[in-house]
Amino acid sequence: MTDETAGTPASPPPSPWERERPAPARVAPAREPLSRERVVDAAFTVLDRQGLDGLSMRQVAAEAGVAVSALYAHVSSKDDLLELMYARLFAGFAMPVPDPERWREQVRDYARSWRHLLLAHRDMARISMAHVPFTAELLPHVEALLAVFRTAGLPDRIAAEAGDLISTYIDGFVLEEGMWRDRAALQAGDKSSLARPDWREMAGEMQNYFASLPEQDFPHLRALAGLMVTDSADERFDIGLEIILRGLASYLPSPSV
Repeated sequence: MTDETAGTPASPPPSPWERERPAPARVAPAREPLSRERVVDAAFTVLDRQGLDGLSMRQVAAEAGVAVSALYAHVSSKDDLLELMYARLFAGFAMPVPDPERWREQVRDYARSWRHLLLAHRDMARISMAHVPFTAELLPHVEALLAVFRTAGLPDRIAAEAGDLISTYIDGFVLEEGMWRDRAALQAGDKSSLARPDWREMAGEMQNYFASLPEQDFPHLRALAGLMVTDSADERFDIGLEIILRGLASYLPSPSV
């Protein structure tokens, strides 16, 4: 007998000894073993969705699909997890070879790159400001930044403070950006959003307000109204960074005549 539709021999009915045979069990795909890297990945997902205040070990475990107790085989505490997340940002971050002729350019590149890394994840500036970067993973980066300042010729006292000054500026600037971003998301009715605020609209409103102030009471605010707030966070960051760099440069020894 043939299967007229398919044009091939029809399948015979199952034999008696096969009828009671159970159907083949469905084998679920093997789950990727939990690792420290998976825990950190899950933590970043939770951080971006809920922010630092919503980041808990329970939420991270749920995101990774494991029991909370399973996390502690890879991280000792939430603070330990935050330090691992902070160190992850530096993975692949190459520090420049100190060049005394280009030190300001090297610091600019470092600061801009570090700002963009912090902006890549919600509330990372808060995490950065809460953790001293003197861990085994991060010490080489601290060493390299200090080498840029000392090779440029800055006095040791100034070089020692310069690294902290630059880091504090970057963290503080990004923290402010994050606060405005959260405010914009709240106004949009989406607390989990990473939407950017409309800087151009905000700048225009503030400039108009400063320009409307009584001149006899606020002559300088009125005179600088068009310059007090720009519509570009990048421009504001670069100007602030330039002020710091020029201040540091003033400590360089005067060239011999």
